[in-house]
Formats: sequence, C-alpha cells, structure tokens
Amino acid sequence: MTAEGFLEGRRLQMARGVLLQCIMGGYPPARFYGSDDGDLALVPDPAQIHRLPWSTQPRAFAICDADELTGESSSLSTRGQLKAVIARYAALGLAPVVATELEFFVFAPNTDPTQPFQPPLGLDGRREDGQSAFSISSNNGLRPFFSEVYVCMAALGLPRDTFMHEMGVSQFEINLLHGDPLLLADQTLLFKHLLKEVALKHGLTVVCMAKPLAHTAGSSMHIHQSIIEIGSGRNVFSDKAGEPTATFRHFIAGQQAGMADFTALFAPNVNSYQRLCHPFASPNNACWSHDNRAAGLRIPASSPAARRVENRLPGADVNPYLAIAASLAAGLYGIEHKLEPSEPIQGEFEVPDNLSLPCTLHAALERLKRSQLAKELFGKEFIEGYIASKTMELTSFFDEITPWERRVLAAQA
Repeated sequence: MTAEGFLEGRRLQMARGVLLQCIMGGYPPARFYGSDDGDLALVPDPAQIHRLPWSTQPRAFAICDADELTGESSSLSTRGQLKAVIARYAALGLAPVVATELEFFVFAPNTDPTQPFQPPLGLDGRREDGQSAFSISSNNGLRPFFSEVYVCMAALGLPRDTFMHEMGVSQFEINLLHGDPLLLADQTLLFKHLLKEVALKHGLTVVCMAKPLAHTAGSSMHIHQSIIEIGSGRNVFSDKAGEPTATFRHFIAGQQAGMADFTALFAPNVNSYQRLCHPFASPNNACWSHDNRAAGLRIPASSPAARRVENRLPGADVNPYLAIAASLAAGLYGIEHKLEPSEPIQGEFEVPDNLSLPCTLHAALERLKRSQLAKELFGKEFIEGYIASKTMELTSFFDEITPWERRVLAAQA
C-alpha cells in the first residue's frame, strides 16, 4: 500500500482463503474458509508499524490483525488465536509471560536445491567445518552481517538478550527478552524477516528450516513460559516461600495433555520431523524434568521469581503466534481442570508410551484430526482448515521421489 493510502486510513482487504494458503501457493477447497471466499479487513496494530532500516528506499512494515468485516477477529487468524488465549488468562486475573529462543543457519547462496547448503567462505578463505560452537572467533566473515543485524534490531526496537554460535555448522541463536506473548510473537516474526532481508544485502542466505543439514543439530524455537498475577506482578508458579505451587503443576500437566495433539502445530512441516527423529537435544516427548534437555518440557534452573516452563518441541519453522498460542492454551487447560503431571524424569530415561509424540507429519495431522481438545481450544473451523492446508503440503511432498530413493532403492530386486 502507498504511504498516502495508509495514512489516509484506507482499508486494506484480503480474501479470507489467503489465511489457509499452503506453502506451495495453493488453497484447500473453499468449504474450509467459506464458499463465498469473502474479504477480511487487515487492521494495522499501531504499536507494530516499523520503518525498515535496511531498505534504501523508504519502506514500512505493518503487522495487522485479520478481522471479519463485521469487526470480530477471524477464527483463521493465528494472531487472533493468540490474542484470544491471552484474553482467557486475563479473565482469571492472570497474564502469561514468554520468551523465545530462535536458532537459524547462515549459508552461502544456494541456487541448486538438489545440492546441500554450505557455510559462507570465511575471511581465511575456508568454510566453517563444525568446530566453532560457542566460539568468539570472527573468521567466519559474518561480522559485517551481524553488525547490521544489531543496528537494525535497535532501530526496530527489538531488545536482545544473548546472541551465540550454536552447535551446528554456521548455526546461531538469539534469545529475545521475556514479555507479553503477543509482543514476543510480533518480535519473532519481525526478527526473522529482518534476518532474511539483511542477509540478502550481504550475499548470504538465512535458513529457518527445522533441519537444513544432515548429521548436525536442527534449529528450534524454544518457548519459555511463566504466569504473573495481574496487579501484583507475582509469578504464580512460586509461593511466598519460593516453592512450586499447584498452579505450576497444573500448567505442566496441561502442557503434557496437549503436546501430542498439538505436535502438528509445533512441528508444521515435513522437515520438522527430521529434527525430532534425530534429537540432538530436540526431544520429541512430553516428559518433564528439572534442567534435563532430553525432556520436551524443561524447568530451567532459576530463582523462584523466574520459575518457568520451557517447551522444547517447536522448531524454528513454526508460526510464532500459533506455537505460543498452542503452548499457553494447553497450560491454561491444565490450570482450569486442575490436572496433575507425571513424575519428573532425570538422567537417561525411556519415554513412556503415553508421553511419546507423533514422529511424522502424517501421524501428527491424524492425531490433530482426532483431537477434541484442539477443536475446543481453537475452534473447528481453524483446526479443519489448518489440517486441509497441511495435507496439501504433505501430498505435494509425496509427489516427488527423493535422491535417497533413487540412489538406494533403484538397484533392489
């Protein structure tokens, strides 16, 4: 939209079905979004209108709500779904607080998708070979790229906690500061957009796939969650003596109750399960533990005031609004129904059958399809539309034969 049109308050409308557009560009049948495929209004959030500092031409980025023309939020909007979950907490006098940890890879341009990604050439003329985890070295040649990333983050008001080189080859992680869940989802979306745009300026490619490289760690988007009492600001996961509360237990139990049903929301793509089936500290289970990275739900070591639950299932490829909404909705379900969690696990452990999760997109979608809990928390229209869109993507994947199949199976009798 032109700046003039935007400043005049001109309404921007969009076909309702666009919210169910699959990643290849197609749409599920119209019955999933209304046979008329009528319009939605895109209503900008005044707090999320940003001048883009990396653009040489004056450009702005506005995060919008997708509302029905009658004024209410569209049930197909993931941002609207997150706002609805936050409102359910507020009705109980509670406010969730979250932080996201986003991992990503920085690669050289990849013009042939049949070839593996490669790290960029470093200042020493070599490519990183996997020996730089948590390194402070700058021989990877990415200092100019990250310098502009930091400048752009400051210009956009994106506060950062820590930045580090992660376990994978040319893999990095940012920890965004904890705060309001909607704000953190907006910041995560904006940061991913920033990363890709700045990378292009520097002749690089940023990849937020869950598992872009074989034989190396995948990329997660862990979600740290706590709940405060509106007014006092007290963390309701800890009592006055600093001990865990019943609310804390109920929240964990709700997370456990929802993780298998919601796996397709936390792991939305075929590639997501490459990360989960080769764990590398990416657990595909609903166990919980005190500071054990093999558990899907980890309680980090912290003071009582900072007691929180880390959901380690989501990958970097998730929709941040939907992943945060699903995680918080599950926790609230546990609080409302006073559910009790399993016993915590420590050390090496075997995952009980009732705490195992789907390990393929097909299995996850079938589980979501049967889930009454998902329909109760997000509405039948959203869940059925989501499944229809993701089923199209899965079908497209199965329409192709992979190099592994040709290489290994072609010579078989």
